[in-house]
Amino acid sequence: MRDAPAPRPGAFLLPWPDGLRRVRGPCGVAWRALASSLLGVLGLLLAACRPGPRADLVLHNGREPETLDPHLLTGQADGRVASALFEGLTRYDPVTGNAIPGLAESWAVSSDGLDYRFNLRANAAWSDGRPIVADDVLWSFRRAVNPLTGADYASQYFYIENGEALCTGAERDLARLGVTAPTPRSVHVRLRNPTPFFLELLASRVFAVIPREPVERGGDRWVLQHGLPCSGPYTLVSWRVNDRIRLRRNPCYWDAANVRAATIDVLAGDSAHTALNQYLAGDIDFILDKDMFPPELAEALRRRPDFHSYTYLGAYFIRFNTTRKPFDDPRVRRAIGMAIDRGRIVSRITRMGEPATSHLVPAGAGGYQPPTGLERDPDAARRLLSEAGYPGGKGFPVFEYSYNSEARLHEHVAVEVQSALRDELGISMQLRPLEWKTYLGNMSRLDYDLMRSSWIGDYNDPNTFLDLFLSEGGNNRTGWRDAAYDVLVNRANATLDRTRRLALLAQAEARLLREGAPIIPLYSYVGFYALDTNRVAGIHPNLLDEHPFWAIHRVAPR
Repeated sequence: MRDAPAPRPGAFLLPWPDGLRRVRGPCGVAWRALASSLLGVLGLLLAACRPGPRADLVLHNGREPETLDPHLLTGQADGRVASALFEGLTRYDPVTGNAIPGLAESWAVSSDGLDYRFNLRANAAWSDGRPIVADDVLWSFRRAVNPLTGADYASQYFYIENGEALCTGAERDLARLGVTAPTPRSVHVRLRNPTPFFLELLASRVFAVIPREPVERGGDRWVLQHGLPCSGPYTLVSWRVNDRIRLRRNPCYWDAANVRAATIDVLAGDSAHTALNQYLAGDIDFILDKDMFPPELAEALRRRPDFHSYTYLGAYFIRFNTTRKPFDDPRVRRAIGMAIDRGRIVSRITRMGEPATSHLVPAGAGGYQPPTGLERDPDAARRLLSEAGYPGGKGFPVFEYSYNSEARLHEHVAVEVQSALRDELGISMQLRPLEWKTYLGNMSRLDYDLMRSSWIGDYNDPNTFLDLFLSEGGNNRTGWRDAAYDVLVNRANATLDRTRRLALLAQAEARLLREGAPIIPLYSYVGFYALDTNRVAGIHPNLLDEHPFWAIHRVAPR
């Protein structure tokens, strides 16, 4: 899907056979697959067209997912759905957001913290009834680290032996990844260094176990095949673009007895006002995405008993493309960062109670206290810009600020930044709104000057933010490379003493913010969801903003 053209609104995303393929039938007989593929397409098409009864749960998930491939996705909306379809060795606890057993029922860790042995559940099965075995885990992990897959999150495998070498192409033999299958029901993982957050890391989407045959048969559109085997609590019934995704409880899931809702409709859309009206009219049961609340109504909504706010690990910031002039000069980047008034943004635009911050890592992540970054100082900003050769902004080229256009909040923030840079530095910034898929593609290709960005922590540790900007990190997407920063982060993650480790990470963040400055932090997120707890239960505020669908259920009829 990554390279496929974006479908038109209302179109059905459906797989189409590439031609005649030879596949292995259930009895081991090879047969031509064209007729079967056509029937699969028709089945998914009819499922999407047929209105049917209302699902047990109907939720608004925010923007249209770019993909449901857990190894390729980067968006939070995509991840919510993908994690309902595909599970890893661990999964997220719906109350705390911590890692709990998933496909692995138990594990043992060596005394030096380098070796993990996972025991797969005897009843772990794909939705078609076939058992999930250790080889499925091995194949999935090797696919994620394969550079040909193009997984932005592949850097999460750097903690595993030979993971970084495979992701960067320095090592080509995927069998060298530090993951083996001693038995069909056990998986052994060897780490480079002790990694205290490794179990939480395994719950993230890029470690999901996915079915080999459909992936190899379906190419980029494998996840859209009718009857797709799933390892998670739900299966995909239909997907109508810019409308809804229908999910159905997976009867073969190892914990099917505790999957509360039999069917779920996951609605997508760009309009916060439409989503809010749907909720208030009772057409949907709850809203999970914070962008689906009009910022101008924030203060009124916060006073309602069915609107809930909470602290979680999320950051809103601006990326620089440091490969483009004049943003290759850190003095320019620092000047721009020191000209912006973060307080105005959170008090006049976001208005959800977000703390304005000059640091990237939200306070309190894993007991970490972040360093102060570049605070607002327009006089110092003007001096820096002059030192860089642009006194009073003279000669500074007109540049663009890119942002995804689905949420009006991003436009409002862009206008505020535009005004601050014009008034304080005398430089001209044009706004470039982009559709979500184009926005993500441009970020990955470094096709931007400045870009609106955000990050949600994958685990409760500052490293989930700081490893983004490692030189070889797939989610760096700034072009910034700093060997000293890499050394600090890697040394921290090889340090067993917790106090020393956090101190090294703080040194790394200070270098990122004050010296390199490839980003401008603006504020830390506050979570927000709409839910009448007298009608729907199973959603809990937690630091990772993780709300697994399997735990959510109605407690009162409509």
